[in-house]
Amino acid sequence: MAAYNINSVFKLNSGYEIPRLGFGVYQTPPDGTKKACLEALGVGYRHIDSAVVYRNEAGCGEAIRESKLPRSEIFYTTKIPTKFMGYKAAKAQIDTSLKTAGLDYLDLVLIHAPYGGSANRKGTWKALVEAVEEGKVRSIGVSNYGIHHLDELETHIAELEAERGGKGKGGVLSVGQYEIHPWCARNDVAEWLKARGVAVEAYSPIVQGTRFGDATLARLAAKYGKSEAQVLIRWSLQKGYIPLPKSVTPARIAENAALYDFDISADDLAALETDEYKPVCWDPVTSGLDA
Repeated sequence: MAAYNINSVFKLNSGYEIPRLGFGVYQTPPDGTKKACLEALGVGYRHIDSAVVYRNEAGCGEAIRESKLPRSEIFYTTKIPTKFMGYKAAKAQIDTSLKTAGLDYLDLVLIHAPYGGSANRKGTWKALVEAVEEGKVRSIGVSNYGIHHLDELETHIAELEAERGGKGKGGVLSVGQYEIHPWCARNDVAEWLKARGVAVEAYSPIVQGTRFGDATLARLAAKYGKSEAQVLIRWSLQKGYIPLPKSVTPARIAENAALYDFDISADDLAALETDEYKPVCWDPVTSGLDA
C-alpha cells in the first residue's frame, strides 16, 4: 500500500506536482471562503479547488496571501464555466480569474463541463494552451468529460499540433476531475485517464453525507476507528485519486485531513465499492457531443 502523508504529491504530465489531497470550496459562501481556506492551510492542506461559478475565487486568493505560506507551496485550481466556452470568452476569463484571485499565475485551470459543442470545446482548450505558453497557467485539464469527450479532446490536441507547429503545441492533458465515490466509481473513465498518466481528481468524495449510515461504510468506520467521511476519503486516496473534500467546520476540516495513520485492506476497498451509478451532483459526463 502506498505510504501517503499530507505532503504527498502526484507528478503531472505538465511536469508540475499536485498535492494528493485537495480542499474543495464548492457551495462555500463567498464571505466564508477565506476563513475556511485559512483553516485548511493551517492544518496542512496545500491544494485549494475553486471555480468561477462558485463565486469565491477572491476569498481563496485572500487566504493564499494571508496564510504567509510561499505561493509556490499552494496549488490553486479554478475552472472555465459553460457560459464562457469558446476561444475568446475563455481567454478573457483566464485574465479575469487571475485578477479576481489576485494571483500571478493559476496552478490548474479546468474546463468545467463539456457543454457548448465541439468547436467551443476546441476553442476553449486552445485558450488554455495559450495561457500555459504565456505563463498565466501551469497545468490544464477537464472536468466531467465522458470518454467520448476525452477521445474528441485527443483529436483536438492532434489538430492543434498540426495547426500550431508540431508536437506539444496542442497542449498537455494533466488532470481529469469527476464526481467519484463508491456509488459512482467511474472506473472506465479513471482507467482511460490513468493509461495516459492523467491525474484523477474526485469531487464529492464523501457523497455530501448522503450515504452515512450505509451498512458497509458504518462497519468499516467502526473497524478502523475512523469517521465515515475519513473512510470514504481514504478510499479515494488508495484508489490513486486526488480527493477534494469540503467543509466550513474547523473540526471537520482537520478530521478530513487526518487520513494517514490507517490503511483500508484490499478486501474492504472492494467491499465498499458498488456497481451503482448514482451521482449526487450534476452529470455532464453522460451528455452528447452536441450538447
